[in-house]
Amino acid sequence: MQSIKVADYYNHRPVKFKATMPIETAVERLLQSGQTGGPVVDDLGTIIGFVSEQDCLQHMLTSTYQNEAHTVVGDVMTKEPLCVTPEESVMTLAENMKVDKPKMYPVCDEQGKLLGIITRAHILLALDKHLHCNYTSGHRFV
Repeated sequence: MQSIKVADYYNHRPVKFKATMPIETAVERLLQSGQTGGPVVDDLGTIIGFVSEQDCLQHMLTSTYQNEAHTVVGDVMTKEPLCVTPEESVMTLAENMKVDKPKMYPVCDEQGKLLGIITRAHILLALDKHLHCNYTSGHRFV
């Protein structure tokens, strides 16, 4: 199971954001994509942050009460997000995701360039395929 890699399951075309993007535009992108968050990249494609629905929700509430809307993604994003590499084990990542960890990780190369994202749903798919393969090949779990 340790041989199952992130590279086999991550989304290669995630919704991504720029730090200068208005928060309202980011919210529209999140709603259209169904993602719960996404990586923030610079002009070279290097990850510089992560913005989540929760980050946006706080801002949207404040904007609604104050009837203002001039915040950008860079104001609310998490800086220095946790990234994984394509070669990391799905099992190790699954262990990290179990408790109080992000539901989604950016997948980056060694230079910090964004390659995609991997979510809990991707991890569940990997585990399900592995268990199903073992079950149908005659392995039984006790």
